[in-house]
Amino acid sequence: MVLLCLALLFLVVMGQDNGYILRDEASLLSFRSGIDSDPENTLENWNSSTLHVCNWTGVECNIARDRVILLDLSEKSLGGIISPALANMSFLGVLDLTSNNFRGQIPSELGSLSQLKQLSFQSNLLEGEIPMELGNLHQLVYLSLGSNRFVGTIPSSLFCNGSSSLEYMDLSNNSLGGQIPLWNHCHLTELRFLLLWSNKLVGQIPRALSNSTKLEWLDLEYNSLTGEFPSDIVDKIPLLQILYLSYNNFSSHNGNTNLRPLFASLINCSNLLELELAGNNLHAELPSIIGNLSTSLLQIHFEENLIYGSIPPSISNLANLTLLNLSSNLLNGSIPPDLHRMSTLERVFLSNNSLSGQIPSAFGNITHLGLLDLSKNKFSGSIPDSFSNLSQLRRLLLYENHLSGAIPQSLGKCINLEILDLSHNRMSGRIPSEVARLTGLKLYLNLSNNALEGPLPLELSKMEMVLAMDLSSNNLSGIIPPQLGSCIALEYLNLSGNSFEGIFPVLVGKLPYLKVLDVSHNHLQGEIPQSLQASTSLKVLNFSFNNFSGVIPNQGIFPSLTIDSFRGNTGLCGSIFGMQACRKKRNHHSIIWSILLSVFVTPMLCFIVYPLVLKSRNRRQSEIFGVKELDDNEQDSKEKETKYPRISFWQLKEATDGFNPSCLIGSGRFGRVYKGVIDNTNIAVKVLDSKMGGEMSRSFKRECQVLKRTRHRNLIRIITACSRPDFKALVLPLMSNGSLEDHLYQTQKTDCVLTLVELVSICSDVAEGVSYLHHHSPVRVVHCDLKPSNILLDEDMTALVTDFGIAKLVKGGVDDEVPGVFDSASISSTAGLLCGSVGYIAPEYGLGKHASIQGDVYSFGVLLLEIVTGKRPTDVLFHEGSSLHEWMKSQYPHKLEPIVKKALLRLAPSTAASYSGKIWRDVILELIELGLICTQYSPSTRPSMIDVAHEMGRLKQYLSNPSPRTIEEDC
Repeated sequence: MVLLCLALLFLVVMGQDNGYILRDEASLLSFRSGIDSDPENTLENWNSSTLHVCNWTGVECNIARDRVILLDLSEKSLGGIISPALANMSFLGVLDLTSNNFRGQIPSELGSLSQLKQLSFQSNLLEGEIPMELGNLHQLVYLSLGSNRFVGTIPSSLFCNGSSSLEYMDLSNNSLGGQIPLWNHCHLTELRFLLLWSNKLVGQIPRALSNSTKLEWLDLEYNSLTGEFPSDIVDKIPLLQILYLSYNNFSSHNGNTNLRPLFASLINCSNLLELELAGNNLHAELPSIIGNLSTSLLQIHFEENLIYGSIPPSISNLANLTLLNLSSNLLNGSIPPDLHRMSTLERVFLSNNSLSGQIPSAFGNITHLGLLDLSKNKFSGSIPDSFSNLSQLRRLLLYENHLSGAIPQSLGKCINLEILDLSHNRMSGRIPSEVARLTGLKLYLNLSNNALEGPLPLELSKMEMVLAMDLSSNNLSGIIPPQLGSCIALEYLNLSGNSFEGIFPVLVGKLPYLKVLDVSHNHLQGEIPQSLQASTSLKVLNFSFNNFSGVIPNQGIFPSLTIDSFRGNTGLCGSIFGMQACRKKRNHHSIIWSILLSVFVTPMLCFIVYPLVLKSRNRRQSEIFGVKELDDNEQDSKEKETKYPRISFWQLKEATDGFNPSCLIGSGRFGRVYKGVIDNTNIAVKVLDSKMGGEMSRSFKRECQVLKRTRHRNLIRIITACSRPDFKALVLPLMSNGSLEDHLYQTQKTDCVLTLVELVSICSDVAEGVSYLHHHSPVRVVHCDLKPSNILLDEDMTALVTDFGIAKLVKGGVDDEVPGVFDSASISSTAGLLCGSVGYIAPEYGLGKHASIQGDVYSFGVLLLEIVTGKRPTDVLFHEGSSLHEWMKSQYPHKLEPIVKKALLRLAPSTAASYSGKIWRDVILELIELGLICTQYSPSTRPSMIDVAHEMGRLKQYLSNPSPRTIEEDC
C-alpha cells in the first residue's frame, strides 16, 4: 500500500512538472508571436514539433525540475515587442535580449518573475517609462536597460525595494530625468557598478550612495547634476576604480575655489584607474596632493574647466599614468621638469592654456608617447632635440606658441608621425630634408605662419599619404617642385604668402583629389595650367597677386570662380566678371596658309588616307571586346550575353566623345567617370586607371563580383562592362541628380538644396542598401568606403550606394574573403588608401584590424554627423585636430544648441515654421545621437546596420507623418 501511494504521488508530481514545462513552452511561443523580424532565422527551430523546448535556441532548463531558467537571445537582430507572457515562466533566472530591435514598452508583468537575477534589455528601441514593478525583483543582481529611449524619472523602487542584492545597474544613454532616487533609507550595499551617463538627471548625487561601499564603477557624465563634488561620498567608497563625472555642473568646495577636498577624498581610493571631471567649470588651483593619488591611476581628464595656477610638480608621482588631459583651462607657469618620471604616458593634452617657458627636453624620455598637444600656449625657445627618441609619436601639435629657432632635423626620426603642426610660431631656417622625408605622415603637415626660408626640399614628394600641406606665410623661395605631384593623396595645398617663382607645375595641377589650392601672394609667372580644368575635386582655387599671364581656362572649376581668385595678375584675361577680356589676334599669314592647305592637302587626304582609315575602322569594329564574363562558368555565357550586352572599347570611346574632359563627371581612387550616350540611353562609364597596374584588375574584379551578386533598389546596378588587358571599364546608369556630395557642398552648382526630410530619406535608403549588403545579400559585402561622393541620387532622389572598388566580400557573415577577390598580401605600400577615405575610416583599421561590417557602421555614423553639422570630416580634422566624432562628443549634450540652430537654418525649408519646429529639432538631435552611437570607439558597441536602417526608417516615417499630438504640443 505504501509503495502504491508513493507511485501515485510520483505520477502527480510528474504530471505537475509536465504541465509547468508546457506552460513555459506556451509562454515562449507567445513571445515568438510578437517578433516580426528574425533576419538570421534564430528562432527557426522553435517551430519544431519534435524538438523539446529545452533544446530551442537561446533556451536553457534546469535538470531537476525541467523548467526554463534562462532565455538568452542577445545580438540576434530580432525585432518586435516583448510579450508579457514571459512573466508566466516563474523559474526564469536570466532574461537577456541585449542588442536587438525590440520596441514598445517593457511589460510591467515582468515584475512578477521572483527568481529573476539577470535582466538585460540594453541596446534596443524600447521606450516609455521604466515600470516601477521591476522593483519587485528582489533577487535581481544585474539590471541593464542602457541605450534605449526611456523617458520619465527613474522608479524609486529600483533603488529602494528592501533588497540589497543588486550589483550592476545600467540605465545609461536614455532620456531619463529627475533626481537619482536613492534616499537615505535605501541601502544598496552590494552595488558595484552604477552607470547613468547621458541622461537628463538633475540635483545632487545622493548621500545614500556612501552606503554602497563596494562600488567600483560610477559613471554619471553628460547629465545636469549640480552641487559640490561629493567628496564625503567618495571618501567612503574605497574600492572605486572608475569615476566619470564629466560634463555636469559640479563645483569645487568653498564657493568653487578649493579643489583640495576633492583630491583628499580620492586619495582613499587605492584602486582608482580612471578619473574624468571634464567640463564642470571647476574653478581653483590644482593642489599638490594630486601626486598622492593612487599609483594605479591610468587616466586623468580635467579639460574644459577653469583651473588656474601652475601644474604641481608632484603630479609626476603618478608613475603609471597613460593619459593626462588638462587642456582648455587657465593654467600658467612652466611644465614640471620631472614629468619624465611618468614613463608610461601615451597621450598628453595641455593645449589652450597660458603655459610658458621652454618645452622640457624630458619629454624625449617618455618613449611610449604617441600624442603631445601643447598648442595655444606661450611656450618659447626651441623644439628639443630629444624628441628624436619618441619613436611612437603619431601626433605633435605645437601650433600657436612663441617657439623659435630651426626645425630640428632630429624630428625626422619620429617615423610614425601622422600629424605635425608647428604653425603660428617663430620658426626660422630651412625645412630640414629629414623632416620632409617623413613618409608616414598621413594626415597633415602645417608649418604655416613662421619665418622659414629657402627652397622646398624635394623629399616632400615622398609624402604620398599626406592629406593636407600648409606652408603658407613664410619666406620660402625658388620654384614649386613638379615632384609635389607625387603626393597623390593631397586634398589641401597652401603655398601662399611666400616668394616662389617660375611657372606653376602641370603635375601638381593633376593631383587627383585636390580640393583646395592656394598659391596667392608669390612671384609665379607663365600661364595657368590647362590640366586644372579636368579636376572634378577642386573646390577652392587662388592664384591672386602673382605674375600669371595668358587666358584663364573656362572649364571645370573656373566658371564658378570670381575675380578674387585672380587679382594682382595684370597679364591675365578671360571671361570672369571684372576681368579684362582677351583680345582676338588676327594673323594674316596663318589665314593664307590655312586656305592653301584646305585647297591642296584636303583632297589628297580624301583620296589616300580615307580608304585606310575606313579599312582600319572596319577591322576594329570587328574586334569587339565584350563583357568580361561576370561569372566564371563558361556554360552561362549565352545567358550573360543577353543579360549584359556586349560592348567594345571603340563604342565607349565614341559614346564619351573620346573620353573628352568635358564629359568627365567624377574621379576616384582607381579611375574616372565619364557621361555618355549609347542607343539614346544616358550612361556613366567608370574607366579604371591603368597606372594602378595589378590593383586596377583587382579593383575591377571586386566591383564586378559585388555588382553581379547583389540586387537592391538602393544599390547601383551594372549595365555591362568592358575588359581588355590595358583597359577596363564599368558601364552604369547615369544618375540625373548627381551625388549626395554635390548637394551637400554644391560641388556641381546644383540648384536643389536638400531639406531635412530629403536627407533623412536619403540616409534611410543608404542604411537599407548597406543593411542588405551586410545581412541579406547572397555573399555578404563590406563596402569599406561609404561617403557622400559614393551615394548617387536618381531622378526621384532615391539614393543608391556605388563604388565597390575596395569592397570586401565575406562568406556567411564571417570575415572569410572570397578566393581571388581580394588579396591583401599583394597590396603595395603605395596603396595604403585602400582602407577607405580619411575621416570616415573606423579607428580600429588604424590598429591593423581587418575590414568589418562594424567599420561600415562607423562610416555611416560619420555621414550622419557630417549632414547635421555641414562639416567635412577632414575639415574638422585639420582645424580642430580631432575626428568629427570626437568633436561632436565634446559638444554633447550641453553645447548642442548652436549646432542644432545652424542645422535648422540650413536644412529647414521656408515652411518649417508652420509645420513643426519641435519635430525638426527632435530629428536633428536623434541624428546626432545615432551618429555618436554608430561611431563609438569599440566596434562591438556599435549597432548593426539592421538596427540603423530600422531607426532611419522610423525617423523618415516620423517626418513624413508626425502624430497630431506632437504638432499640437508644439503649437
